[in-house]
Amino acid sequence: MNKHNKKRNVGIVYEQLLRFISERLVKDDKRSAQAALNIIERRFNKQTEIYKEFRLFKALAQTTVSNTPVAAAILTEAKSAARRLDNRQLDIEKSQLIKEINYTLGIDFYDRKIPEYKDFATIQTLLNDWQMGDRADLSRVVQFESKIIEKLLDKKVVLPPLEEQKDPGADRLVVKIMTEKMNQKWSDRLNNEQREILKTYAFHTDAGSQEKLRESLRRVKDGAIRALAEFRRTNSNPILMEKIDAVTKSVRDIDLTEVNDDTIAKLLTISQMKSEIMSGVKDE
Repeated sequence: MNKHNKKRNVGIVYEQLLRFISERLVKDDKRSAQAALNIIERRFNKQTEIYKEFRLFKALAQTTVSNTPVAAAILTEAKSAARRLDNRQLDIEKSQLIKEINYTLGIDFYDRKIPEYKDFATIQTLLNDWQMGDRADLSRVVQFESKIIEKLLDKKVVLPPLEEQKDPGADRLVVKIMTEKMNQKWSDRLNNEQREILKTYAFHTDAGSQEKLRESLRRVKDGAIRALAEFRRTNSNPILMEKIDAVTKSVRDIDLTEVNDDTIAKLLTISQMKSEIMSGVKDE
């Protein structure tokens, strides 16, 4: 039986990179934080096998389903995708990743504790076994597939999307998006607009890009006002009408002169309220 290797576990390494960035930002060590972010950008870009495996890993770690047949179907699709990976190239890329981390971030990088370690180890081991095909330990595959199905039926821990790691200017990446506090607060309830608000905030925090940040958020604000106006024209429910008017006023009152956590929280709340109003209009 092959022993699990945390250094070659794509989910654990990714989570450790995020924690490393968070720690360095707290210590105002932007240089080290940027070095770790650069590793993510290089080693987890869409052209790599690591990225392909991480997408499978992320799906198994985050997806929530309501019944066993759906979970089993997801498992079947993930297994097929895992077997299409280029194992040789994936192994090379992981070796390069380990080497770069050791050289750039230090060998103690892997000492960070990951609360979801056991679940992540199960997922990676299963991915490895699927890639091995007939050479895998069948009893272990059956056992771990059963565990994953159970996890698919439970609420998942949120792994930040790779797409939110692209911009090299995201020097407060973890503080604004990746932190456990933000995941716990919003979890998988975030809609697309809310994700865009958070991503914009994280990627434009230095002094030179504040105006760009305000411009991006102003577009979100103006878009919300236009959408609410359209909802108002198509709505005949007087109770819903009052809600639309209240939300519109709240949006107009948002001050973007100085963007901070409170401003972002308001935009996130407004976005959620707008979504609820949209659902109400559709139900009429």
